[in-house]
Amino acid sequence: MEITSENLVSIEGLSIKQAEHQVLSDINLSVRSGEFIYLIGKTGSGKSSLLRTLYGDLPLSSGRAEICGVDLKTVNRKNVHLLRRKLGIVFQDFGLLTDRTVENNLLFALQATGWNKKEKMKARINDVLATVDLANKGYKFPHELSGGEQQRVAIARALLNSPKLILADEPTGNLDPDTTSNILHLLHNLTQQGCSVIMATHDHHTMDNFPGKQLKCENGVVAEVA
Repeated sequence: MEITSENLVSIEGLSIKQAEHQVLSDINLSVRSGEFIYLIGKTGSGKSSLLRTLYGDLPLSSGRAEICGVDLKTVNRKNVHLLRRKLGIVFQDFGLLTDRTVENNLLFALQATGWNKKEKMKARINDVLATVDLANKGYKFPHELSGGEQQRVAIARALLNSPKLILADEPTGNLDPDTTSNILHLLHNLTQQGCSVIMATHDHHTMDNFPGKQLKCENGVVAEVA
């Protein structure tokens, strides 16, 4: 597979290790604008390891990978923030700062990625909260929100830098079915705007209701499900 700038993700012959353990090998994958991809497989099959590699948390063992124009071989602790500015990352446990309001959680994320003009930051925060239907919740603390609302704040945070790619690791794992449906609807809507989503999940019911390409991690390899 040729590495090409037309793809948001271009991976060729990628292998991933944790310590000395080979997790996945010989991954070949491309993701184009507007695609929704489910990453499926049993616990421990390598789903999270693949996502961690894509956002620069695990180094390449071998092979080539380019994410949103960034060659992962050039990524290190000092410059990984440059890669993550191009991505949106959503976790199962929300990852919100409990001692800060919703607005200040988002403000912290903007400041951490180089924003410094108050008016622009305020406007961007208002934009993303409106996108996730939380326009009037900016003053609240995370513990004052439902699980679904907290996850929508996490998605709002992921959208701050207008990423072309969202990486979501079991983002609905702690949510009830109705809330899960709302979150999936929100994520799928992003693809209509040209954003791509790679979402690790074990919820097959979700995939029936919200179709997308399926990639399965199994026996150390990643393969598309026909």
